[in-house]
Amino acid sequence: MKKRSLLSIKIVLVLSFLVSLLSGCGAPNVKESYPLESVNRDGNASSYVYRAAGKSVPVVAQELVEENKPDDISPEDNERMFLVYGDDYYHLQQDPAKPEDTLIEIDSKEYVRRNYDSSFLQGYLTAVLISDLFDSLSGKYGGGYRGYTSKDVYKPKEGSYRKPTESDKKVAPPLTVDRSGKISRRGQGTVGSSGNIFKREPSSETSKGTIKRGESGGGGLFDSPKKSYKKPKTRIGSGKIGRRGRR
Repeated sequence: MKKRSLLSIKIVLVLSFLVSLLSGCGAPNVKESYPLESVNRDGNASSYVYRAAGKSVPVVAQELVEENKPDDISPEDNERMFLVYGDDYYHLQQDPAKPEDTLIEIDSKEYVRRNYDSSFLQGYLTAVLISDLFDSLSGKYGGGYRGYTSKDVYKPKEGSYRKPTESDKKVAPPLTVDRSGKISRRGQGTVGSSGNIFKREPSSETSKGTIKRGESGGGGLFDSPKKSYKKPKTRIGSGKIGRRGRR
């Protein structure tokens, strides 16, 4: 009995140690990657704005896509791009005051639904996503908002942006999520269940913009190297069977 008790204690200690290690392996919060610049938050309708200094919109989009594949992405553009991760809408915008910087606005689905101009989003999101956001509630929600960089002209319908508090920084969303509820370190492989970290794959019908390589005319910013391989050589020969003693 004593041996079994000691074995049980050892197993519990080992499991506790492993859990503590795994809990420290999450990716750094976005505040450690980019500074949080502005917040507009009211319940589940939230918008967090981060600054990527010295990085263009396509470069930031590339980094996000390399870390985690989005459900949808708008075509490559130097001024603004949208990436959709579940219920988070990433609106990348070139800062008019500092064109070399990109502002990363992470809006919750509810924030987009309440504030954005649906006609403006038609140039960046698929019809399926826009329908999901506005169709059933078109009479109640939606505004003239077009993103943080034009907030003084096209103002949010609800709330206003302010400097983030310490409380805001604590609840700020991570830069990307991997569908399994786990956060991945930049540059490391993502962890998922059953070898697949995505719950759903964007279909060719709903994907506004794609990031592929290997197609004819490739060579774009988001392309990945082609895999080279050689077909194994095979040799076909003919053999004859002769009876023993005959030539």
